[in-house]
Amino acid sequence: MEEEIDRGQKTILVVDDEQTIREMLVTNLKKEGYETLEAGDGITAINIALEKHPDLILLDIMLPKMDGLSVCKRIKNSYNVPILMLTARDAEIDKILGLELGADDYITKPFSVRELMARVKANLRKVENNSMPRENENNNYVPKKENKIKVNDLELDLDRFEVKIRGEIIDLTVREFEVIKFLASQPGQVVTRETLLEKVWGYEYYGDIRTVDVTVRRIREKIEKDTSTPKILITKRGVGYYIASN
Repeated sequence: MEEEIDRGQKTILVVDDEQTIREMLVTNLKKEGYETLEAGDGITAINIALEKHPDLILLDIMLPKMDGLSVCKRIKNSYNVPILMLTARDAEIDKILGLELGADDYITKPFSVRELMARVKANLRKVENNSMPRENENNNYVPKKENKIKVNDLELDLDRFEVKIRGEIIDLTVREFEVIKFLASQPGQVVTRETLLEKVWGYEYYGDIRTVDVTVRRIREKIEKDTSTPKILITKRGVGYYIASN
């Protein structure tokens, strides 16, 4: 009989070909109250992800049968789930490629369990904050009011976690949505890369500025007619980025 997952708990798929690492991650995740799924190769990871729809995926890059970067792309093409890439390689090209394929975060082995758990919680919290109903003082759930941001051709529906450009729905990852939401909430105001790392990725994130640039470039490819002359998400050279207000 197929095992049923308790959807009241967050489910995390752990993908790593090293059993000792999987066991260590699973043990610590369960201590934090998460349900877990496991895969030791890329093909199995895709099958489990598309069948079970976990809430977050910890995905190693070096995998048998199909590498983690290809797995990330296949899963992201099917549904939007936060993916944290795990790898022993620290080369810049791997980081950039992982982000280009839709990864939401990146951590290099060896990593501290505390840091990893902080990133897991941060990524799950971002999704939860955009989907949970609000409570009133009597702990009764009340419907959300219409919660939208509109700046010229750009429209964000914060309740539906949806972005539209000229009425057309744009498919963004969780991280991409958070970046554009943060910028669109203050149109015309230049936001530094450092501020974006702190406010969007969270203080737990120990990344570099290049991460922001890659994510912005990926957003532009989805929302701009011509990425060489962007009209919506603008660069302030040497400073940061902003959403055009007129």
